[in-house]
Parts: sequence; C-alpha cells; structure tokens
Amino acid sequence: MTAPVLMYTTAVCPYCIRAERLLESKGITRIEKIRVDLDPDQRALMMQKTGRRTVPQIYVGDTHVGGFDDLYALDQAGRLDPLLNGG
Repeated sequence: MTAPVLMYTTAVCPYCIRAERLLESKGITRIEKIRVDLDPDQRALMMQKTGRRTVPQIYVGDTHVGGFDDLYALDQAGRLDPLLNGG
C-alpha cells in the first residue's frame, strides 16, 4: 500500500505540475491537493506547518518532503520509492 500524498498547490504553478507528473510516474494516482490560492487560511496553515511560503509543499504520509526540487532530489537519491511505499 502506498503512503498518502498531500500537496499544497495553486492553480498556476509549474513546479506543482512537475511534482504531480513525477509522482504519477511512480504510480501515485491519488494526490490530495490543497489550493492555497483559493483559501488564505490554508496558506497560513501551510506556512505554519512547513516554515515555507512557496508551493508546492509535499507530504508523503507524515513526512514533509518539501517542494519539487526536494522531491526530485529524493527520487535521484533512491529514497522516494521506499517513502512512497510506506517505508
């Protein structure tokens, strides 16, 4: 079973789209998306939880991965698949 994926996002975010494509290439078909451009309270919550103001902010299970560059680096290091698989 794969770990749940949560992504804080906006409507026009190229890095959000790249992150989604990378996750889809890993077989992740369900990503819970929170649109911070539509809900200022969610943006404030995201900033409080992550200490960051940029999107995407990605969680795999309870682990805050960070943004697209962090997700990509995790994949390149061979550590994304185990995380997605709940390890």
